[in-house]
Amino acid sequence: MFIAAATDGVSVAPSWDRVAGTETRRLGGVPAAHVGDALARMTVMDGGIRLLTEPAVLLGNALTVDVRSGDNLAVHRALDEARPGDVLVVNGHGDTTRALIGDLIGEIMVNTGVTGAVVDGAVRDVRALSGMGLAVYARAITPAGPFKDGPGTVGAPVAVGGTVVAPGDVLVGDADGVVVVPRRRVTEVVAAVDGIAEKEDALRGRILAARQGRTAVAR
Repeated sequence: MFIAAATDGVSVAPSWDRVAGTETRRLGGVPAAHVGDALARMTVMDGGIRLLTEPAVLLGNALTVDVRSGDNLAVHRALDEARPGDVLVVNGHGDTTRALIGDLIGEIMVNTGVTGAVVDGAVRDVRALSGMGLAVYARAITPAGPFKDGPGTVGAPVAVGGTVVAPGDVLVGDADGVVVVPRRRVTEVVAAVDGIAEKEDALRGRILAARQGRTAVAR
């Protein structure tokens, strides 16, 4: 059940579960492609959600936000609920005319331990966000700032990058893009990714051996 904040029109879930940090960290350093393969490629965000900052590793629990196009009041409200290791996941409805995150929000993210953001919309101040060590993914960059009128929702499932993200799901991102690991499937995915890496290494070895064989014959 959501409690509506009468002063700003932003509804906030009273609580939601997060995956324990020890479990989340087991996906650290795993390629997003392998995580997506472990999930039958069903929860991979579309290619319009691109890495826009220099830090290229994203890992953490989803802090979900739904906003009106071009308005980031709910993003500010969401950061009041943030915990270390969270990732802002914002449904900006694909609007690229106004940035929903910039350097000032970035400073708050750093202060609250939020590791990055995924925005189905636009952001700005990407150099500053890079300098803060934040991994930020979005559809576009624009210098135009947002409105701050509301309404919005914090802590409910959102649609971002063509997939559904529930609060507390795990986000894994790298230079290729972002994958959503549903909270209930984290243990399953952790168990599967090593096998995927081993199969790829074996195939890579066969490809290399075939290449070396052709080279030897050519000589």
